[in-house]
Amino acid sequence: MSIIKRLAGLRPAMLAMLASSAVLSGCATAPAPPLPASEYGQANQPYTLGVGDKLRVNVYREPELSGEFSVNGTGAITMPLVGEVPVKGMTRAQVEAELTRRLGSGFVRNPSVSVEVYDFRTFSILGEVQRPGNYPAREGTTLTAAIAVAGGYTYRANERRLLLRRANGQSYYSVDADANVEIRPGDTIQVPEVHF
Repeated sequence: MSIIKRLAGLRPAMLAMLASSAVLSGCATAPAPPLPASEYGQANQPYTLGVGDKLRVNVYREPELSGEFSVNGTGAITMPLVGEVPVKGMTRAQVEAELTRRLGSGFVRNPSVSVEVYDFRTFSILGEVQRPGNYPAREGTTLTAAIAVAGGYTYRANERRLLLRRANGQSYYSVDADANVEIRPGDTIQVPEVHF
């Protein structure tokens, strides 16, 4: 019996399933577009704060104002005397300046404030690395640093091209493994297998 006669005997639902399977497998093998050039060379940008980051604030000679504070769901921290302070999108240095300004407005004479991020939001790394998982997206984390944090490549890894999906993005981009690209909180790195 010819293949055409066999296919003609299949039910329409079965044919639809085979067609959708072929389309999906074609999509799975489609190459990812390259990462836009504007994304390169940004690995030395200051870390900006977001929901879930945890800060250690030290107000010199004011232990009751010092402590550890989490960036809450509204993107703010709540401190004694000054109340809620929006910090989402700010750098550590900007938060220091803002807290110094607020505390110096009638609360503390000539305040000296230092801010440290002690618990960072995470990025994900999947695929052919020794320890896939979530890791802190510290300031200055590059693709190379991310691979190192995850224990390095497995023997099956494609060590030249990686896939990167930005936080809240839907698509992966293809990127050189040694590119100077900043890894941000919420990003996902996929290390594919090498194809011989």
